[in-house]
Amino acid sequence: MKKTWIRVALIVLVMAVFLFLSFRKVNWADAYRFGVRISLPALFLVLALTPLHILTRSLRWKYLLIHEKRDVKLRNLLSATAIGFAVSYVLPGRVGEIVRPLYLARKENVRPGFVIGTVVVERIFDIITMCALLGIFLLARPLVAADFLIKPEAAKILNLWGLIGVASSVVLMTLCLLFYFFREKAVGLASRVLKPFLPARFLEKVRTLLHEFIDGLKFFHSLGTMLIYIGLSFVVWLGIILFYWVFFRAYGLSLPYVLLIPYIFITGVGASIPTPGMVGGFHYFSILGLTTLFGIEANQAAGLTIVVHALQLVVTCLLGYAILWKEGLSVFQLRKFGETIKP
Repeated sequence: MKKTWIRVALIVLVMAVFLFLSFRKVNWADAYRFGVRISLPALFLVLALTPLHILTRSLRWKYLLIHEKRDVKLRNLLSATAIGFAVSYVLPGRVGEIVRPLYLARKENVRPGFVIGTVVVERIFDIITMCALLGIFLLARPLVAADFLIKPEAAKILNLWGLIGVASSVVLMTLCLLFYFFREKAVGLASRVLKPFLPARFLEKVRTLLHEFIDGLKFFHSLGTMLIYIGLSFVVWLGIILFYWVFFRAYGLSLPYVLLIPYIFITGVGASIPTPGMVGGFHYFSILGLTTLFGIEANQAAGLTIVVHALQLVVTCLLGYAILWKEGLSVFQLRKFGETIKP
């Protein structure tokens, strides 16, 4: 219990620091004035596009599950994805990333460890795809956006986080491949590391889950499935960029679609900080991106950031918790999924 409170306190501290850095110089009257200047017809289109990533992520996820079950229902994939994001928006520590696969495992009667393995693959390819898009943008910028002059400080941020992203994806990919191609040695090593900390019965359960997790990496064994999945990963992120492109146009900002790639990359860095609802990290990096990449005034950047974050949070939570309400489940019941599913 003490460790839990320490972890929560650290998350709250990180969130508070980023919120302070984001808004310490903001004039709230100006931020509000900029935030409410949205075109109402365009607002409805933005609302309609907000859950687009849930659909594209669900379609992509299906291809990772075909080695375990080919006829996974799209309805359950959509529900699991929406609930996962809704839970992560409320609870700290990215709890939704565990709830999502456990919910789907229960609904589709598949092994939880396998589904967790597919979620790890998803996150690796999210990083790889965004790094690839950023690389393509930086290489093609002289051709497609010659007038787009990145400030030196913004260029440094992009290069730094681009390198961190590439390094992280390479490390994660390498670990997954080692687990997959050297299954017994990897599980044996993990067991020896965990043995001093876990009772024998829990250690055996962990070994079983590790084997299921490695089965979830079968995706790497099929070139055809991998190519389809890579293509769908680009669809997911190009759809996210489309959402922001429409959002900014709703405020009369005609930012070229391709120029939003570095902004999405930077906000993705902020969103990866494990605070509830991306609060703090998203705000700081969004304002940083808008001001340094596009020269948008700080108060306007703050107003737009607050609105776009609120739209995503409210729409996603309404969808996720409406599904939970319909099924008679609560967030606290979701936490027990791992105990009720037998490996």
